Amino acid sequence: MLFDAPDFDAHEAVHFATDTATGLQTIIAVHSTHLGPAAGGCRWWTYADDAAALTDALRLSRGMSYKNAMAGLPMGGGKAVILKGAPKTQTFLQAFGRVIDGLGGRYVTAEDVGMSDADMTMIAGATKYVSGLPVAGGQAGGNPGPSTAEGIFVGMRAAVSHKLGRSDFTGVHVAVQGLGSVGGSLARKLAAAGAKLTLADIDSARAAALATELGATYAANDEIMTVAADVFSPNALGAVLTADSIAALNVAVVAGAANNQLAQPGDGARLTARGILYAPDYVINAGGIINVVAEYLGQGDAASVAASIARIEGRLADIFAEADASNRPTDEVADAMARKLIGR
Repeated sequence: MLFDAPDFDAHEAVHFATDTATGLQTIIAVHSTHLGPAAGGCRWWTYADDAAALTDALRLSRGMSYKNAMAGLPMGGGKAVILKGAPKTQTFLQAFGRVIDGLGGRYVTAEDVGMSDADMTMIAGATKYVSGLPVAGGQAGGNPGPSTAEGIFVGMRAAVSHKLGRSDFTGVHVAVQGLGSVGGSLARKLAAAGAKLTLADIDSARAAALATELGATYAANDEIMTVAADVFSPNALGAVLTADSIAALNVAVVAGAANNQLAQPGDGARLTARGILYAPDYVINAGGIINVVAEYLGQGDAASVAASIARIEGRLADIFAEADASNRPTDEVADAMARKLIGR
């Protein structure tokens, strides 16, 4: 039963929708609208079964509530997952747009894994409750990937400063997992800042090509989490930090863009017990949603978005300091802050 699902967290609503003409099957989870409409991207993915899709929607939507609250955005948290199967045509995407439109603005969608700004444009043909559309230079909005990468960069700098006592990335060894829009952009930023990089991606050719471009090394995707480095940066899918993988880590810091990096509630404590500083994912990866919310609300430009993203560094520094002072894992500190902000 939905209400007994392990990741059901007093969600305000969970919508299941289909469109037989296009083959659309989607789940839209609204976790909280305490601060405003539930904002969060749409993920197009192949799931093992319907239960896995529901789990993803529930966890991701809760994460968006926390992310938006901690970023100081006037938005609640929601997420949509589309079960990959039928072709992602214009009619398919507009059918999804009609589902969103039927919620009357309670949920605002944007780009996530498997989706693009071109897809958002097609969805916008059926609803106004969408962001992440192509924009002119200097304006807020568009592809959220680069903004997410910038947030990871400044947030990782806060973690490196706190844990390693380093003021810059010169010579800092970062093992980067996932080299898509976010991970690839992050790797380039780190290389430009003087970091030593080991790269990995499910597409080994992509990892090899980027390593050649940046003068980095690359590792097999199933080996990157055991590389001896200063920082492990997960930028692919979530739940990579498990009891077993945490035990095998050989780093001082974990800081990356993947959502829901901790597989189980106790995994943050496991990292702390090993002396590994964890940057809570929904705090460090908020750059993308900061960008698309500014676009959706029509507030600010690229410069003001950049200023807002820059504040991620100080926000994480505060969390790290509170975790040290209270002798609690960083994820517990961040969760308590976020839940207070959304009235829970």
